[in-house]
Amino acid sequence: MKKIFMFLAVMGVMAFSAQNAAAQNAAAQDEQAAETTATEVVTETTEEALPEEVPMHQALKTKFIEGGAGFMALVIACLILGLALCIERILYLGFSKTNTKKLLAKVEDALKNGGVEAATDVCRNTRGPVAAIFTQALLRLADGQSLEDVEKSVVSYGGVEASKMEQNLSWISLFIAIAPSLGFLGTVIGMIQAFDAIQVAGDMSPNVVAGGMKVALITTVGGLIVAVILQIFYNYILSQVESLTIEMEDASISLMDVLVKYQENK
Repeated sequence: MKKIFMFLAVMGVMAFSAQNAAAQNAAAQDEQAAETTATEVVTETTEEALPEEVPMHQALKTKFIEGGAGFMALVIACLILGLALCIERILYLGFSKTNTKKLLAKVEDALKNGGVEAATDVCRNTRGPVAAIFTQALLRLADGQSLEDVEKSVVSYGGVEASKMEQNLSWISLFIAIAPSLGFLGTVIGMIQAFDAIQVAGDMSPNVVAGGMKVALITTVGGLIVAVILQIFYNYILSQVESLTIEMEDASISLMDVLVKYQENK
């Protein structure tokens, strides 16, 4: 009899424990579902609260208007004109490059086979400042001038060609200087507007000075960006000019050696 009672007691304890476990599992599932729902609601709310991504051109247009159309238009004009001159110089210098070793070989062969006139025709049919210097030297040699006079003409005309390669660089440097100056001018005007707003409102609150400060900062940033862009192009052009100048000097020396040899063998 006692065994039966003990068995029933154990079964009752087990049943009670099972009910408690089931209740706890149900409560845990309800709590997890509530947390999931709350997370989804927060996620949806966050996604709705996030602003839409603004396209780059629209953002630039907005900043251009906020910076003041007058000063920003002048800064953009400096950028456009400066880039136009930079592109023109880069194209000019690109077309000015010549394979000097190949040209010297052609000139030397022409002198051996056809004389000065044939060598002059070879140089005339070749583009670039090196070929132009060779042409001037050969023309003076054809006129009967001495090698000393030919060498002087080579040096003089080399300076002329170097000046042609440096043409418009002064304008590029001018735009590099003007762009940040216009930005700083916009900064000063923006600060004046901010102080005028403070005077009118009689208050130093951020909302009063925000407009003028925004104009000041945007124009300054715009001018500095334009100056940096043009400065990079300007330094690249200077490096190309220096490279071509060295190439012209080396080619001129080689040409004089060829002409001396031609005069000796003549």
